[in-house]
Amino acid sequence: MANATLVSPEREAWSTKLKDVGFWAEWAALVGLVVLVVVFQALNPTFLSPGNIASMLVAAAILIILSVGQTFVIATAGIDLSVASTMTLGAAAFGQAYAAGWGLLVSCLLGVVAAALVGVVNGVIIARGRITDFIVTLGTLSAASGLALILADGKPVTIIDPALLSLSTGGIGIFGWSFLIAVAVAVIAHVVLFHTRFGTHVLATGGAPESATAMGISTQRVKIAVYTISGTLAGLSAILLIARIGAAEPASNTSFLLNSVAAVVLGGVSLFGGRGTIIGPFIGALLLVALVNGLTLLGVSQFYQPLAVGIVVVLAALLTRFQK
Repeated sequence: MANATLVSPEREAWSTKLKDVGFWAEWAALVGLVVLVVVFQALNPTFLSPGNIASMLVAAAILIILSVGQTFVIATAGIDLSVASTMTLGAAAFGQAYAAGWGLLVSCLLGVVAAALVGVVNGVIIARGRITDFIVTLGTLSAASGLALILADGKPVTIIDPALLSLSTGGIGIFGWSFLIAVAVAVIAHVVLFHTRFGTHVLATGGAPESATAMGISTQRVKIAVYTISGTLAGLSAILLIARIGAAEPASNTSFLLNSVAAVVLGGVSLFGGRGTIIGPFIGALLLVALVNGLTLLGVSQFYQPLAVGIVVVLAALLTRFQK
């Protein structure tokens, strides 16, 4: 009886939690991922095969890194619509440097610096110019995309390098190097966001900007910093993209933009700023990749895949209304 008396309140608490829509909204990405895994595995046994899991993790690496950068921006109540074009510009800069014979290391640095500069420009215009994030990053989306086409003269550059080949195909077990790099980025981002003064300033800037300013926090510097982080991570993603496809493409793939925002929304990060996690967008990115992979295995036309992603994102956005 004594045990029953002790257990009963816990069961009651869990029962209350399970009936709370807000609880499910907080864990929407994880619950969605588990449901997708169960459904796709039941419909196609190859879904959870080691080869397919490894393929999905490598495919998710770029999206995870872009989502981490997007999370920092959205945590300040902003949004970076230029992230896909910034990645393309980084890839184009990498390709031109590599084609000119500047070597892999210098090419990588140039790609990251070019993308980081776009982030700096975004941050300075938004913070100092006090212009809406949406407008500024929409403008740099077009500008960075155009600059990439001008830089590469509209032509892709084939990159054949043993180190990049090893990066895209090697790894530890089912975990490719690309995915392990994405995990390292996510861990560092978690530490920065939740265990440093800068992280506290980021969340304060998004949650209560007036109070943050009153406490002496330079919200302008924080804004510039988060857009620079987003640009830098887009540059890192450009290197992984080149390693994966073996070429520096100057054409922007806008699906990365939609999916990076979608992963953040699925991960429970507040679009109004001030609240978020890194693990949430991480799982959100895995969910989106699992969704597309599962539909492909089932033979569903690729035309339906953006429709499915859009429906999932809208449902996730509706769930955020119930988050506490």
